[in-house]
Amino acid sequence: MRAISGLWRWRHNPLRRTTDLVESWVALVALLLILVAAPVIGSVVGSAAQDALQRSVRDQQAARHLVRATVVRQADRLALAPDPETSSERGAHSRVVADWTAPDGTRHHGPVTSTLRSPHAGEHFPLWTDGHGRAVTRPLDSATATTHAVLAGLGVAVLSAVLVEGIRRLIVRRLLRRRYARWEKAWERAGPDWGRTGTGS
Repeated sequence: MRAISGLWRWRHNPLRRTTDLVESWVALVALLLILVAAPVIGSVVGSAAQDALQRSVRDQQAARHLVRATVVRQADRLALAPDPETSSERGAHSRVVADWTAPDGTRHHGPVTSTLRSPHAGEHFPLWTDGHGRAVTRPLDSATATTHAVLAGLGVAVLSAVLVEGIRRLIVRRLLRRRYARWEKAWERAGPDWGRTGTGS
């Protein structure tokens, strides 16, 4: 709004300098870019991220399978859940040695992270594996993918707005330097005669 009012104020002002008009136009263009271009860019990036992440969700859900594993014994050390994507599984998880059968029918045995807080031999727990039975993290879910896409779009929109504002400030700074340089030159020309008018000297 200051840019618009500035343009209107300087339109026919006899004291208007070229730098004043340029500064007002730069502010107006920056305002339009922040209000229009930045959200559009953020929306485009967010939409592209959403498409890519949803494809990843479909691929992971098709390639990863939930099987039932059986605890053989507790492993020597504790570990956190390997899947930071899921807030419901962020508590302490147990590292165990377990047996499970892969989707292709092969049997597997080895250390994995279980969802059991106090595992005992013979207990069962869900385990995500690939088609060959290798333990993997759970697949990305659609809601989490959407959240990441929205955050990506918002982040790009904010960065775009910050970039535009930074460019505007650089331009205004150069205009101010040019203005001060002109003032200095004008003062140098007027300085030797300052105050002598009408003194008879």
